[in-house]
Amino acid sequence: MEFIRGITWGWVGIRGTWMTDEAKRSLIKLKETGANWVTLAFQALQDTPQSVVVNYWDEPVVTDEEVSFAIEYAHHLGLKVCLKPVVNCRNGTWRAHISFFDHDVPGEPTWSEWFQSYGTFIIHYAELAERLGCEMFCVGCEMVQADKRELEWRTLIGQVREVYHGTLTYNCDKYQEEYVRWWDAVDMVSSSGYYPVSSFPERVKELRTFAQQVNKPFFFMEVGCMNVEGAAERPNDWSHKGALSMQEQVMFYERLFSLLDNEPWFYGYMLWDWPATLYADDEAAYNRNYWFYHKPAEHVIRRYYARPQFRNV
Repeated sequence: MEFIRGITWGWVGIRGTWMTDEAKRSLIKLKETGANWVTLAFQALQDTPQSVVVNYWDEPVVTDEEVSFAIEYAHHLGLKVCLKPVVNCRNGTWRAHISFFDHDVPGEPTWSEWFQSYGTFIIHYAELAERLGCEMFCVGCEMVQADKRELEWRTLIGQVREVYHGTLTYNCDKYQEEYVRWWDAVDMVSSSGYYPVSSFPERVKELRTFAQQVNKPFFFMEVGCMNVEGAAERPNDWSHKGALSMQEQVMFYERLFSLLDNEPWFYGYMLWDWPATLYADDEAAYNRNYWFYHKPAEHVIRRYYARPQFRNV
């Protein structure tokens, strides 16, 4: 397949932001980076890590009409689309901590209840992805505690395959690649590559060994860095404090691309990330977060994505 030169768009998917002229302009600008893929990422919400209802129908979740609009416009621009519905906790706890007792206990919430609701959520969007021709579908993101529930994931993926016939992936968290035991159930392995730049060379070696063992195409479904001093050593930490630094993001991407450029087992990137509503160009110089629109790092990405002899894998 063609190397994935992708960008994640639209996170977290606030209702009212995906079906606008601003959203169309944002996707046009994303395409101009040289991207050939876009991941449309949005959240559903459960109240706490121990809640068993995944709510994907109420505000602030984007509507099906908005999701369909974004898919169709991305396809209109010639981009391949990965649809990525994600569950978050309304109380702010990271989804990696969603967890229940290993064995059911009367009166306590259970994994089976949660997977029933989560499965309904995922299958709903898998059907939409099939109907609108999304080239890839992501069944989950950074569910570290849930990763251990192998049987439930295999069952859910089997149900997804009954309604969706494109490429399936799962986005595990950093350092979790080797711990997922059901990679054979999906078509491509993906992870969040928020590795400190100082340890990245060693981690690339470990991921090379992992990719050879799992014998599946591997790519980074998420990877990026904030414009804050020290963020390249803590790229996963969106709350990292420090002085504003455009060079930090530039350095992170230059290092990332150089280390993975000649790794034949590596299939590409869905860089993190690109907003549905772009900030004004003159605000870019003061923006500290992962967005790279109109920042020096965008030029690094454009040069990398625009190379005429970009390798196929």
